[in-house]
Amino acid sequence: QLRLVESGGGLVHPGGSLRLSCAASGFRLDSYAVGWFRRAPGKNLESVSCISKSSDDTFAAESVEGRFTISRDSAKNTVHLQMDRLKPEDTAVYYCAAGDFTDAVHFCLVAPLDTSNWGQGTQVTVSS
Repeated sequence: QLRLVESGGGLVHPGGSLRLSCAASGFRLDSYAVGWFRRAPGKNLESVSCISKSSDDTFAAESVEGRFTISRDSAKNTVHLQMDRLKPEDTAVYYCAAGDFTDAVHFCLVAPLDTSNWGQGTQVTVSS
């Protein structure tokens, strides 16, 4: 069974850090582009950051650029999202997804169009 499981969310103070993990089972994650997406209360789904299939290309939304970093751990078949200098507006449920796309930007644009196979996500709350 092909499956992605998100973890690492939690409650953190503004300015703090969290590292989210997206673990794959049933397939090799490094054969796909992978992205992180979030849905904040009352807002639309937002593409946060994506990494290309070859890992030589990444994309980050303007709202997180310079604060969030996406990376692969091929040995653990996992993709991480390191989130630093968190802000209250980063509060959301974070989801990961994988797709057969070569480049990061294209995957970040297309992935939110079909969330039917997405997992439960992981809650990130930034609050003092």
